Amino acid sequence: MRRVLTNNSWTLGLAGLLAFLLIATKVIQPDFGVSGLDSLARAALPFALASVGMAVVVIAGGIDLSMAAMMAVASVTGAVLMTGASDGEAALAVLFVLMVGIGMGAINGTLIVLTRVPDIVVTLAMLFVWQGVALLILNAPGGSAAPWLRGLIVGGVTLPFLPAALTEWIPKALVFLIVVVGAIWLPLRRSKLGLRFYAIGSDPLAAYRSGVPVGPTRIAAYAVAGLFAALGGLSVTMGTGIGEPIPGPYLMASVAAVVLGGVVLGGGRGGLLGPILAVLVLRTVRMDLTLLSIDPNVAAIIEGSIMAVVVMFGAVLATRGRKT
Repeated sequence: MRRVLTNNSWTLGLAGLLAFLLIATKVIQPDFGVSGLDSLARAALPFALASVGMAVVVIAGGIDLSMAAMMAVASVTGAVLMTGASDGEAALAVLFVLMVGIGMGAINGTLIVLTRVPDIVVTLAMLFVWQGVALLILNAPGGSAAPWLRGLIVGGVTLPFLPAALTEWIPKALVFLIVVVGAIWLPLRRSKLGLRFYAIGSDPLAAYRSGVPVGPTRIAAYAVAGLFAALGGLSVTMGTGIGEPIPGPYLMASVAAVVLGGVVLGGGRGGLLGPILAVLVLRTVRMDLTLLSIDPNVAAIIEGSIMAVVVMFGAVLATRGRKT
């Protein structure tokens, strides 16, 4: 038990910080309750999925600066395909968008492996490519989301045979996030491919000498990140009801959440629960600043400063880790 607590002390600390911030929110805004939790969870959902995708790439020793642009492509693709579509057609559109996300991530990874150009350069270039693709598909916010898809993240959870009061305070968006990440990551983490992500992130040369196919594994990591980017883009459309062709502020936030969540920027260490908790912490801080009537420009400076400090702190730790 003590060993489990020690190994997960950072994650537990984040959970405690989140609980403290939620209590502070209640003090600041006494009316904060079920609807507030629902709004917080829906606002955090795209950030959380972007952070999860980024965490997978970072664990594998890379970084993907095109995450937000891939989300924009997924968002507009889903919104266009679902406009006027039946429920069945909308379901097929969702599957298509997920495949598009995997394809975009795989293209990023393939370019990195084939050209041997650093990840940060390739994905920065692909950021502009995917941003252009999103604007070609839809040059202004528009399209629509299937009502059943929006219903997956709006409101509280209701279960048969249980009183609504017991479950309706749990946001559907949070349950959606847990189910999606659990269904994809848990089996992947326990598989040979998941272990290879950690291996190439820790030491690609040692992994290669141990028989790990470094190139295909790196491509697979980017493909998984693309899948989570597609889910993030769909969550934007689910939350707003329309497609958003302009990439949102998910890149910097996802990197900050990954670092704050305990994933080492140098790769090979970390999980996905920490980044998810970090996203909720950062979104709660943003909400509290709004409730305190802080000037939005000042709030943006404070939030940006927190992210910058966190990312720089993570970079320093990664540098020290490589030296030791």
